[in-house]
Amino acid sequence: QVQLVESGGGLVQPGGSLRLSCVASGNIFSFATMGWYRQAPGKQRELVARISREGITIYADSVKGRFPISRDIGKNTVYLQMTSLKPEDTAVYYCNAASMTANMYWGQGTQVTVSS
Repeated sequence: QVQLVESGGGLVQPGGSLRLSCVASGNIFSFATMGWYRQAPGKQRELVARISREGITIYADSVKGRFPISRDIGKNTVYLQMTSLKPEDTAVYYCNAASMTANMYWGQGTQVTVSS
């Protein structure tokens, strides 16, 4: 069973930065994609950023240029560096992994709150 453990969330002022980390229990290179989703109160979960096995990245329009996704294969870790944070970025952020057979795995989520 794949386990994903997120960390790095917290309270930050507008314009600030946070880095989220997601450590997988297995070799992340074995997944088709890994990524970050978020869910704000009263809203549906949405894709924030994703990186494929080949290293191809995609981003939601709302975070392009602000939230680069990266990975360290040797550490089985995926990162989301969040910069220029806005109040509308407030949400629970979930790490996701998709296997080659389209199985989806989720972390427990980490709260990010952007507020002055």
